[in-house]
Amino acid sequence: MASALKVAYKSLGIANNLQNLYCIILPYPLLFIAIMQRISLLNTAHNFIKKVLHPGDIAIDATIGNGHDTLFLVEQVYPSGLVFGFDIQQIAIESTKEKIKQTNYPNCLALIHASHTEMYNTIPTHYHGNIKAIMFNLGYLPGGDKTIITSTDSTITALNSSCHLLSSNGIITIIAYPGHSGGDLETVQVTNWCDQLDINQFEVHVIYSSTDKQSAPRLFVIHKLTNSNE
Repeated sequence: MASALKVAYKSLGIANNLQNLYCIILPYPLLFIAIMQRISLLNTAHNFIKKVLHPGDIAIDATIGNGHDTLFLVEQVYPSGLVFGFDIQQIAIESTKEKIKQTNYPNCLALIHASHTEMYNTIPTHYHGNIKAIMFNLGYLPGGDKTIITSTDSTITALNSSCHLLSSNGIITIIAYPGHSGGDLETVQVTNWCDQLDINQFEVHVIYSSTDKQSAPRLFVIHKLTNSNE
C-alpha cells in the first residue's frame, strides 16, 4: 500500500526543535508523532484548526461537553460563519448556552440536543461538503456522569458522516482517551478507522500526549486533501 506519510515538522506547530519530537514511520497512512514532554492535545488540535478555519466558514463540534471547543470554533468563524454543536446531554447544551451568552457570538452557533450520529441528517444539505472543521473530544463529560460516554459505534458512524460533510482541505480532529471504561476499545476502533481511509483523499496524523504510557490520550488529525473526489 502506498504511504501517505509526510515529514512535516514545521506545519505541526507543536515543537520548536527536533529534540522535542520524533516520528515512527509505519507502512500505512498514519503519521505517528510522539512528544518527549507532555503537551496539551486540545491546544494542538486548536492550532491545526486555526490554519484552515476562518471567518465565514462552517464548523461542527461533534461533542460539545463543557463548550470549550464550541466557543473556540465560534471565535474562528465569527462574524458571518456558523458552528453546529451536538451533545446528548442537556447539561452540556445548557452549559454551552451560558458560555455563548457572555460573548458577542450567539448568532454564530446552532446547538443540537442529539447524538453526533444525527449530524448528516440534521445539518442542512447545502452545507454538506462545505464544512471546514469538525472536532471530536471523546470519553465522558468532565465533571459530569462518568458512566455516560461516547460509544464506539456512534463515534464511527459520526466519523463516516464527517468525511462526507467535510470540504476539500477541511480537517477533523479527534481526541481519544484510552485507560477508562470503553476508552481502550474506542481508541483502537478510531485507529482502525483512520487506517482504512483512502490515502488519495485523506492524510492522517496521530499525536500522543506522552510517550511513557500506552494509555496516554492521543490526537488524531485527518486532513481532507484538495484533490479529493469526495
